[in-house]
Amino acid sequence: MTTLQQLKYVIEVANRGSMNEAAKRLFISQPSLSKAIKELEEEIGITIFERTNKGITLSMEGAEFMGYARQVTEQAELLESRYRNAKPSPQHFSVSTQHYAFAVNAFVKLVKEHGLDEYELALRETKTYEIIEDVKTLRSEIGILYLNEFNAKVINRLLDSANLQFHSLFVAKPHIFISIHNPLAKQSIVTIEELEEYPYLSFDQGEYNSFHFSEEILSTLSHKKSIRVNDRATLFNLLIGLNGYTISTGVLSADLNGNDIIPVPLDCKETINVGWIAHKNAMMSKLAAAYVDALHEAIL
Repeated sequence: MTTLQQLKYVIEVANRGSMNEAAKRLFISQPSLSKAIKELEEEIGITIFERTNKGITLSMEGAEFMGYARQVTEQAELLESRYRNAKPSPQHFSVSTQHYAFAVNAFVKLVKEHGLDEYELALRETKTYEIIEDVKTLRSEIGILYLNEFNAKVINRLLDSANLQFHSLFVAKPHIFISIHNPLAKQSIVTIEELEEYPYLSFDQGEYNSFHFSEEILSTLSHKKSIRVNDRATLFNLLIGLNGYTISTGVLSADLNGNDIIPVPLDCKETINVGWIAHKNAMMSKLAAAYVDALHEAIL
């Protein structure tokens, strides 16, 4: 019979991505933890963790099992805290996202409204391919990225192979982000041709720097001046310092980014479908469900 302790073991291993690190956190030996996990896998008849030379990752069946395991442990902790005044375990939740201010705003709301005395949360603004990998391995429970006509075939193929599902948040018309001092800032709409003399800023995708993984639409266009960056703060500093531009959704947060950057509509027929991804069959944790709700509120 599966025990609550075994479920806690599985959750800790998934959170740490390492048997050794999980064992340290659980104050047991690594062989004892490995044995407990192996016995659980044999008992329920599935492989929860796939073991490779690079370490361990959740299998597709394991990801689904994790959803139920989290639900059971959350309910058990509610019972203990209600009737035995037990101290709840630290909360765990991670999200991996493209560089969107609304994703940060939603995370802030999540922590303020649902964060207890102890928590271990993670917000990873990262590369497109890594977002998919993070959610596939449950390093993150939720991922945020966009689809459009150009990248959808490639991205959807990766999502299907990883048993992940895309949930649309909103569909946006492309905008450029520019400094309020940029000569184009006073225009009601900007054409591709008008941008030719300005530096184009984009997020570096590392070894997966394919056009299909670009965080910006129209990625196949050539540019006379092009700069790749790794983080949002650097990109925004260059928008101001170099009068550069980037292409995004037009959804911007003055609370996070100030009033020096503005969105201006881009004259093109493309659309950007921004959404969140998660495992198809896994039940979401309480924090994941609350974060999705916060995402919807952040984009209103």
